[in-house]
Amino acid sequence: MELRTLRYFVAVAEELHFGRAAARLHMSQPPLSRAIKRLETEVGAALFHRSAAGVTLTRVGAVLLEEARTLLAQADRVRVRVAAAAGAATLTVGILVDSTDPGATRLAAAYRRRHPGVEVRIRETDLTDPTCGLRAGLVDVALTRGPFDETGLAVLELRADPVGAVLRADDPLARRDRLRLADLAGRRWFRFPEDTDPIWQSYWNGGETREGPVVRAVQECLQAVLWNGTVGMTPLGHDQPGELVVVPLSDMAPSRVVAAWNEGDANPLIRSFVRIATAAYRV
Repeated sequence: MELRTLRYFVAVAEELHFGRAAARLHMSQPPLSRAIKRLETEVGAALFHRSAAGVTLTRVGAVLLEEARTLLAQADRVRVRVAAAAGAATLTVGILVDSTDPGATRLAAAYRRRHPGVEVRIRETDLTDPTCGLRAGLVDVALTRGPFDETGLAVLELRADPVGAVLRADDPLARRDRLRLADLAGRRWFRFPEDTDPIWQSYWNGGETREGPVVRAVQECLQAVLWNGTVGMTPLGHDQPGELVVVPLSDMAPSRVVAAWNEGDANPLIRSFVRIATAAYRV
């Protein structure tokens, strides 16, 4: 029973959807399905009930899931201990999302419990680099938001947050329960420098070219709204100063909280980080 196949199985068991599991594993669905079939043959029993209603675990599958998680966690600990013996027990994490995010807080606590001997270095970045220094080799893994150019990167979605327009409290639109992008036509938006990832820039500008002040940090965005009546977008649920209001946007896709790392990077500390992040953000 190969560890790789067990990782495939755990992904399907957690997602309960072969398509989502394949996307999470960065592979196509047919080889994933074949791998699960081979595992079922090896075990000698069905691991999943497959029906038009979806995928569920069998009793045997539930037992294997518990054992597989334990075995994979142990395998990760072995790799980390070997890395530590080689003097490589350091993980640099790039952070873009709110550091008070409960998911990030749970992730930090769980990672510390699992790897007490690993030194985790945090590199905070501004809004001009959604990969948090990943492409420049400054970090091992990024806890950030999409969308951005994913070429050469592995990206795992952890959560999706609805977004809204951030406005001054005295703005007439601030009294609305919900807005559409068309309601903000002709308004000045905060925007990022020209060399910012175009996919990232386009999303936060509502898919259009905007005019307005150039910003690099969250506080600069908020101050642009407060001082100049500029508008822009922000994830819902973040506390804002009393002078500002966030109104949900009904025609904008959610902002994805993601973990990202370089494709092919076999660092066991990264693999463990991603596994723990998946659990921490599922709560």
